[in-house]
Amino acid sequence: MRICTGLIALMLLTGCQSQSTSKSPVSPPSDNIQPPTPVQNVSYGQVLEQPHVPADARLRYGSDPLQFGELWLPEAGEHPAPLVVFVHGGCWLNQFDLTHSYPAASALQQQGFAVWSIEYRRTGDTGGGWPGSLQDIVQAIEFIQTQQQYQIDSSSISLVGHSAGGHLALLASKQLNTPVDKVIGLAPIIDIERYARGENSCQAATAQFMGGTPNQRVRQYAQANPMNFSYDGTVAILTGGQDQIVPLPENPLPATQFVSISGAGHFDWVHPGTLAFSYFVDLLEK
Repeated sequence: MRICTGLIALMLLTGCQSQSTSKSPVSPPSDNIQPPTPVQNVSYGQVLEQPHVPADARLRYGSDPLQFGELWLPEAGEHPAPLVVFVHGGCWLNQFDLTHSYPAASALQQQGFAVWSIEYRRTGDTGGGWPGSLQDIVQAIEFIQTQQQYQIDSSSISLVGHSAGGHLALLASKQLNTPVDKVIGLAPIIDIERYARGENSCQAATAQFMGGTPNQRVRQYAQANPMNFSYDGTVAILTGGQDQIVPLPENPLPATQFVSISGAGHFDWVHPGTLAFSYFVDLLEK
């Protein structure tokens, strides 16, 4: 399924009401007031520049210093908040941590979601790489499901992963003792064997994560490849037509939902000012 940006923009704009800047409560909105123009194909640096609020809690799910997550909680309401479990990307490398998830987590909190953003051991960390990184993600998800002191709706949990985090989220969903409600891959790495044979910097980092090439570690790559597992319509794969880091010209998992937004780049999914992020939030709310 491909969605052109013009159609999404029309859908978004017709669903919003203009707000007047007049100080008079009875003055009609000005015809010149326009909603903020969404941006597209943003960079990693632009994501880091976005405003955010601090998490409400930092919780440790394991004994290693990197085994923790940060939890954002919306204002208390009549009902527990749906939970978004977020697995950040960064080519599985320890040069990239969960801080670039802060703007997205803050924006989702404002939309009424609780957000559990997971930090985990990555390539370059003791115990990180394959399979330690995946084991951390599974442990962190099962941990947050037991934290009953927070007003979280355990019947409405969305597991979301971006890029390499999407790869780990897809695999983790197959190992959980308690299944989640839905899984969303944001520009996810899926066919890791094929990805490892690519030439961009993230593709080149795959062998470091896996401890060797696909030819050297055949069994490990088979275990780490979501292509070797079955997924259904509770899984959504979202990609951007301008993504040069994890290009997905077609759906590698045909039984899942698949949406490609033509003008979106790799980092649009974690930038709250983009059309792609708006689509992502709409999908969470369905």
